[in-house]
Amino acid sequence: MTDTINKVVLAYSGGLDTSVILQWLKETYNCEVVTFTADIGQGEEVEPARSKAEAMGVREIFIEDLTEDFVREYVFPMFRANTVYEGEYLLGTSIARPLIAKRLIEIAHETGADAIAHGATGKGNDQVRFELGAYALSPDIRIIAPWREWDLNSREKLLAYAEANGIPVEAKRTGGSPYSMDANLLHISYEGGPLEDPWCEPEDDMWRWSVAPEQAPDVAETIELDFSNGDAVAIDGVAMSPATILARLNELGGRHGVGRSDIVENRYVGIKSRGCYETPGGTILLKAHRAMESLTLDREVAHLKDDLMPRYASMIYNGYWWSPERLSLQSLIDSTQSTVNGHVRLKLYKGNVMVTGRKSSTDSLFDADIATFEDDAGRYNQKDAEGFIKLNALRLRLNKRIRQRT
Repeated sequence: MTDTINKVVLAYSGGLDTSVILQWLKETYNCEVVTFTADIGQGEEVEPARSKAEAMGVREIFIEDLTEDFVREYVFPMFRANTVYEGEYLLGTSIARPLIAKRLIEIAHETGADAIAHGATGKGNDQVRFELGAYALSPDIRIIAPWREWDLNSREKLLAYAEANGIPVEAKRTGGSPYSMDANLLHISYEGGPLEDPWCEPEDDMWRWSVAPEQAPDVAETIELDFSNGDAVAIDGVAMSPATILARLNELGGRHGVGRSDIVENRYVGIKSRGCYETPGGTILLKAHRAMESLTLDREVAHLKDDLMPRYASMIYNGYWWSPERLSLQSLIDSTQSTVNGHVRLKLYKGNVMVTGRKSSTDSLFDADIATFEDDAGRYNQKDAEGFIKLNALRLRLNKRIRQRT
């Protein structure tokens, strides 16, 4: 290696891949490795990563609970834009990567590290998201992506390397999941294995967070969400922190079979991939937020947000969270949310989320006196509609007349 690297901060889970990477970094670069493990609500205990890192001689170990930061600073801003990628994906994996990249850079600065390292493969989106985020925050940082450098390109080779280097690896459970999974408080994803055939229906026992809609309760459950400045702040009148709200919505949605999706998506690197996702809380949150905006946002502001949303979604999916364009767009989105205050009532039933009511005592733009089908006491002059229609029809009439002459 031409450049000397003395210390690397590794995004470390304690699993096979990152344990091998830890040893490979020390061996290949003759450097010290700092480990960083983030709890962002993946539902697995992260503290065992400490003992694993210690057993491999790591002196500086960072294990942090970032769940509240994740929801408050990343998930909620994304949902203010009603963000959906390619019409279906609620970006559960995508939105977690900028947080991890940011913390990797901060730890590198705190510890005097020369580089950061991650375990994303050279085929996927995550390598792009981690590295674009890191370069945006620290332009001169060195990034090591072992999957683009080494020849350990199979599980068998990784296991052989681990055995040769005395790396303790937990035995694969008999009947364990054949899928590659990623989880955080917003979602859990499934890829690989049988899902690599887009025609293959997911097995019932693949899903972890939700019951099948067919097996959900036969009685609907009604909940109410309170919004303040575009963010959910309470469920059924009980104020909660952002992470607690999302966790509770996951529980409610999962109970009723809400939030399953099966998608073939376009990766940024040019590959189509098939993935299945469970996003119960996010599905409820998206439906409720749109309902709240329908009552409190001006028509053209709402339509502008809808026009911009696909571009915003692509920025997140493709790793541009820290880009100037995303930051500028976020400022615009956030400026629209000051009036998004009030209450939304929803019914959860067998995979469906149905809005059954919305109200805002301070910011509703709904005027029942004008919207009524009954006598509006002259507040709306229906004769005005004739001129409005004729003006808007002028180009259509001219177009037809001219075409009739030819």
